[in-house]
Amino acid sequence: MLEMRPNCERCDRDLPADQGGAMICSFECTFCDQCVAQELRGVCPNCGGSFTHRPSRPTALLDKYPASTKRVLAAGSG
Repeated sequence: MLEMRPNCERCDRDLPADQGGAMICSFECTFCDQCVAQELRGVCPNCGGSFTHRPSRPTALLDKYPASTKRVLAAGSG
């Protein structure tokens, strides 16, 4: 099951699990779609991998399968 991290690792923008706008790599590094397109140019700065859109988790399932609340920021972000 995806961890569903709550924020962009670069700009710290909130990325709710039940909404779009989040991109992940195969290691679940999580960034907002704007940072991926503009700053990262589609390449994960942590592993060098590519990104895909993170699926949203239906709001009705968030109580049973909650998203992570731990905020992650990449070194040198911002």
